[in-house]
Amino acid sequence: MADNLQSSIVRDFRQTLLWPIQLMTDQHSAGEVHCPWQLLKAAPDSPWVEIQDEFLQASPYLSEARYQEFVTFLPFAQRFLYGEGKHGRESGGYGESPIHIFTRSDIHQVRITLHDEPEPIVLRVSHVELYFFFDIDVAMLAFEVTGKDLPLKSAMEVMYRLGRTYPNYWDDTGEGGHCAQLIEWLDQQGQVLARSDYEDKARYLSYVKENHVPCVSLHWLALLHPLVPHYSDQAGALRYREIEYQRMPLMAYLSFDDVSQLSRGDLIRLGLVCQPWHSETLPFTEHFLQEFEKHNCYDRYWDEARQDPWSTTRIMCTGQNFVVVGSHQHRVFTNERTGIKRHYQNQYFLLFLIAHFQKAALLMLSDRMVQAISRLDIQSEDSVKNFRNRIRNATAVFLRFTHRYWFENVSDQAVAKDLFSLMLKQLDSVSLFEKTRRRIMDMAEYLEGEEIKRQADTVVRLTVVTILGLIGTMTTGLLGMNLIDLTQSSTLEKLAYFSVVFIPVSLLTFYTVIKSRRLSLFLDALSNEGAGLRYKLAKLRSVWVGKLDDR
Repeated sequence: MADNLQSSIVRDFRQTLLWPIQLMTDQHSAGEVHCPWQLLKAAPDSPWVEIQDEFLQASPYLSEARYQEFVTFLPFAQRFLYGEGKHGRESGGYGESPIHIFTRSDIHQVRITLHDEPEPIVLRVSHVELYFFFDIDVAMLAFEVTGKDLPLKSAMEVMYRLGRTYPNYWDDTGEGGHCAQLIEWLDQQGQVLARSDYEDKARYLSYVKENHVPCVSLHWLALLHPLVPHYSDQAGALRYREIEYQRMPLMAYLSFDDVSQLSRGDLIRLGLVCQPWHSETLPFTEHFLQEFEKHNCYDRYWDEARQDPWSTTRIMCTGQNFVVVGSHQHRVFTNERTGIKRHYQNQYFLLFLIAHFQKAALLMLSDRMVQAISRLDIQSEDSVKNFRNRIRNATAVFLRFTHRYWFENVSDQAVAKDLFSLMLKQLDSVSLFEKTRRRIMDMAEYLEGEEIKRQADTVVRLTVVTILGLIGTMTTGLLGMNLIDLTQSSTLEKLAYFSVVFIPVSLLTFYTVIKSRRLSLFLDALSNEGAGLRYKLAKLRSVWVGKLDDR
């Protein structure tokens, strides 16, 4: 079999990176919603500009492509993606839409220099967008590059190396493992705006040693600016940290002159986003890959026998990756209005965005729980109080997330429904949701139990005080209230008598409250008909002597 790495040409190449990040914010009070997009709009010299959604523009009609995208989704998913328009603005809440999208237009190209390659690869930057979500401290960076007439090897290298936020290791030459030798953002004139620093081993090692979190490469830091890493020394109101693995989730669209020329090894490498290698080989063992097609391929438009000319489109989904390959010659694949390419750019991207946003939000909530536990000092009353507030806040956010953003199905259209189910399955999102829900609910139940225990303890103390106060009340009631005739006494004399009675009674009441727990144990022992006199006297003595024994 001929090697396809150089002979197979990708006529149309698109790659979309989706980078979920966790926004680090102070724990806001109940009822107050943090709005990070407002901070980004207020940031001075920010390259980010908020996009006015097509639904909000002055045009009386929606574009046909956006209409097709809209009707793909079920009503509850439509409200999530597009809001409720003027009706949402009038009813309050998050207003017209819960999603706020920002873009920057200063980056026009990316230049990728690979190891042992004489010429760098230059791709056009099609989109740079930053998504914020109402009431959820998660943002999603979408970064799309496009190219024409790339050798298969170059396309595989770009897919494998572009979306790395930091190196896993360094090879013998000092280059970052699995990373490109150099990645550069270029402006419209071809001037370098930012470049990677994967080879700067000292920077990465010292940062991890000091902060216990991974260090992000300089070109990605520049792309997100004015957002800054949470532990960075840079000043910035919007701070973030990574929430997943160092390789960003990606989508890719590749069209070939004849996709049937690709070997099984080529297709698997594309689907799993592996390094390029000889076409006649597999990236892993046959046993490991024997069910790849069953679990990771959506072959509604794929036929190995090629009996129909349109059945040359394979969609591969591993959760982390979503890759579409097909023949450049067939309009069902390349049609800009109704073909797979249009669906890839619109519907499939939104499916991918929703699935990864849900996972990122659940990971963020889990991280909040870990932070709350790690900061708990049971010996400090303030720490315990802050812990309760954090858990209650996380519980409230989770409940709002569940009813606003959590869907296991977003469409009844066959392809969109199947693909979203496949994404959730590969990401294991349903299991993650159930685990997160159980953890948060268990913690909420624990706090509720603690609150009931405190209330019960308060009731016991008040009951003890009432019982002991009942003795004095009945005694004075039996003897009569007018023991001393003060009708002829002066006001000063009456105040003196009042003070003589009020002060000792108050002190006795406060002392009873202080000893109420011990007294409640004595009263409990006194009411126990099976207990002996010695036991009861011991409990009476323990009101003043010895350590508190709740048994």
